[in-house]
Amino acid sequence: MTTTDLAAMTGLELMRWVQTERPTDIPSIGRLLGMRFDEVEHGRMVISLDTRPDFANPLGTVHGGIAATLLDSAMACAVHTTLPAGASYTTLELKVNYIRAARTDGQTLTAEGTVIHAGRRTATAEGKVLDDQGNLIAHATTTCMIL
Repeated sequence: MTTTDLAAMTGLELMRWVQTERPTDIPSIGRLLGMRFDEVEHGRMVISLDTRPDFANPLGTVHGGIAATLLDSAMACAVHTTLPAGASYTTLELKVNYIRAARTDGQTLTAEGTVIHAGRRTATAEGKVLDDQGNLIAHATTTCMIL
């Protein structure tokens, strides 16, 4: 698929394409961290990854930046699903609340992002990250600027 083909897709179509095609030839944070697009709906995304020792902070648990990246991706991609073809966005603000540490031993972390408001200039979303036992790891809100 060419860049022109991708630009002609709505945000929802693009996210569904990424979900089904899992392009490995396109460099991305998702590829680097091993993110999976588990659910793609209009205004909602579920993204997961499996932790690994490379994600460790000095204390030996998953670095908070991994949870923040997972939340930013889930919430921003949820916003993206509401956009028409040719539109884009950027994160203006990200607020994360960390609740508990996650292990680096391959446990699955799952983030759900849900759009709260999708306007012409800005969009807001909320998200949460759960571990594979259903424990809340972190939750967040974001504001995105629509371009």
